[in-house]
Amino acid sequence: MTEPSHARTARPGAVMDLADLHGSLSDPALLSMNLLNEVAERYPDAVSFAAGRPDPGDFAIEDVHRYLRTWTAHVTGGAPGGAEAARTRLYQYGRTKGVIQDLVARNLATDESIHADPESIVVTVGCQEAMVLVLRALRADERDVLLATSPAYVGITGAARLVDLPVVPVDSGSGGIDLDDLAARVREAREAGLRPRACYLVPDFANPTGLSLDVPTRRRLLDLAAELDILLIEDNPYGFFGDGIPPKPTLKSLDEGHRVIYLGSYAKTALPGARIGYVVADQPVVRDGRTVGTLADELSKIKSMITVNTPPIAQAVIGGRLLESGFALRETNRDATARYGKKLRHLLDGLAARFPGPSPVTWNRPDGGFFLVVTVPFTADDALLAHSAERHKVIWTPMYHFYAAGGGLRQLRLSCSSLTPEEIDLGLDRFASLVTDLLERT
Repeated sequence: MTEPSHARTARPGAVMDLADLHGSLSDPALLSMNLLNEVAERYPDAVSFAAGRPDPGDFAIEDVHRYLRTWTAHVTGGAPGGAEAARTRLYQYGRTKGVIQDLVARNLATDESIHADPESIVVTVGCQEAMVLVLRALRADERDVLLATSPAYVGITGAARLVDLPVVPVDSGSGGIDLDDLAARVREAREAGLRPRACYLVPDFANPTGLSLDVPTRRRLLDLAAELDILLIEDNPYGFFGDGIPPKPTLKSLDEGHRVIYLGSYAKTALPGARIGYVVADQPVVRDGRTVGTLADELSKIKSMITVNTPPIAQAVIGGRLLESGFALRETNRDATARYGKKLRHLLDGLAARFPGPSPVTWNRPDGGFFLVVTVPFTADDALLAHSAERHKVIWTPMYHFYAAGGGLRQLRLSCSSLTPEEIDLGLDRFASLVTDLLERT
């Protein structure tokens, strides 16, 4: 006879001990990403210098529908069965590598002089997935480590933590990367029995520092990578956005030895909501001395177990945008680039007006991009950020989040990309009030 439900002994519900879950879930890098994504939503009345989001400009909902129609017309092409082919590509899963690699390749050739075989490209769910795929492939065993310029984008340190790949910081120096320090870190790692696989960096207007590598440094870095026998992971979300300066060649466009794995994204240059990124991984892969494909082929195997494929509808939207621009997104972003440059200059001028020298508050002067770094005479941590948001109604990003090995406690990052000049002025007034309040207490 079945015991009545009311008479059964209550059993405790499942409880998960964080110590029994993957160690990355307690890692500061993963906590940082959520903080940076959500802090503005917690304080809607505050002016936020935190997010590096693109300016929405004059984007309209109808654009999405038009891009889809443009891509569909391109795929249909008037050929017999074209309409059915377009429908299948749009509504079905599609290839794991993607359905717009040929268009991405044409865009790279037009804008960056990168001439990539479409089969060496994997279209990803944002650039973040591309990072995870690459690091998962490179992490073969416990000897492997990743080098990364420090301070570094928290997305790369978090992705490395997810695949148990330790990160060795390399000093950014004053120009984006200290080549002597890179060589020293590689030597030290090998002397310790480790295997340095690659060095991650953002050569143009880096997040978080805003620093860029000059052309001679780019060439020396490629030579050094060959000498050290390591790969370079080049992440390039901000390269279009120089403030009135000629674009510098990407590392990948200068790469003659398949040393560079190139990460790209259409979040800043086309449409962030589409969440389309990509990786160019043309490194030959051999087995038993015989070439069996490229690194892109191997990345697609991993992707098939993570996201299966990147949504074809989102790819088609970006494909339509590329077709309408004639694959020249740099040209079609000219107005946006001018706006970002104006905002950056407004931010720099506003800091100078509110903190005239000599001042204990200083900052760097990037020549483009979304970010700059401010050095302050007090600890700029999460507790102060909460105080700043609640009492002074201004949000910024503590720089210590970007240092894997510690540092940056008296620095903060400001981003002005999604703010109007009026919002920048209001935010700076509030930031100056915060600084005055803190200095008066000491």
